[in-house]
Amino acid sequence: MTDDPFLTHRSLLFTVAYEMLGSAADAEDVVQETWLRWADLDAGARGEVRDPRAYLVRVVTRQALNRMRTLARRREEYVGEWLPEPLLTSPDVAEDVELAESVSFAMLTVLETLGPTERAVFVLREVFELPYEEIAAAVGKTAAAVRQLAHRAREHVAARRPRVRVSRAEQVAVVERFRVAVRDGDLQGLLDVLAPDVVLVSDGGGVVAAARRPIVAARRVAPLLASLAEVGGDFTVLPMWLNGAPAMRFDLGGELDTAVSFVLDGGRITGIYAVRNPDKLARLGAEARLSR
Repeated sequence: MTDDPFLTHRSLLFTVAYEMLGSAADAEDVVQETWLRWADLDAGARGEVRDPRAYLVRVVTRQALNRMRTLARRREEYVGEWLPEPLLTSPDVAEDVELAESVSFAMLTVLETLGPTERAVFVLREVFELPYEEIAAAVGKTAAAVRQLAHRAREHVAARRPRVRVSRAEQVAVVERFRVAVRDGDLQGLLDVLAPDVVLVSDGGGVVAAARRPIVAARRVAPLLASLAEVGGDFTVLPMWLNGAPAMRFDLGGELDTAVSFVLDGGRITGIYAVRNPDKLARLGAEARLSR
């Protein structure tokens, strides 16, 4: 056990930054910047910090807001669809239903439709249940303004988030059926597990091949996925856990090529998120190799 408040709350700080930014690499940078600011405080200054957790959350939130404004300019020039950076998690994360939902791909894509301050307020209030006064200090607004922002953000997210929660056992079973069908090139197996109006979104960042726009409908998505089995003997489909849910990885030549996450409803897959941008897979690939 450590007495250093930064080390004690580091996991919290990373999660706040990741949910605000949708990028594990940028979240790590923001957490590091927060550490530098904490380390710059001398013993006397630290002693005057009455609530280190609130102080650190305030710093990481402000750093993340600054980073969001920089990233917004980059995303305006991004080639094709932009998806969050996949986060390697353990099955244990799924036991915490609220946390698993908050870091899910579906939720992160919804959070992308909020403005920076609204997103910060939503994450701090709805996910971490911080007091309005504490959030106000973090985002530089009054408590009354934060209440209004939280209300608007809550309504915005509620109108767009998946409405049906799927049990962990059902998620695992459906994703495994999908994995086997892709591995075997089983077109009918894919049609059986995909919802008729399934949407496939892929992110290659202009670096590798990926559809520039979402592909809609099982009759278009299933043949594309079934054709992957024809890539050759070096193509493998492996299960993994990403963002608190069962997911999978497509490997080529023993190296991570694509990370795939899902949205499920009624025992079928309604959304597929395929991240192929090598920049977004670098951290995930390194972590996956270490966990083998």
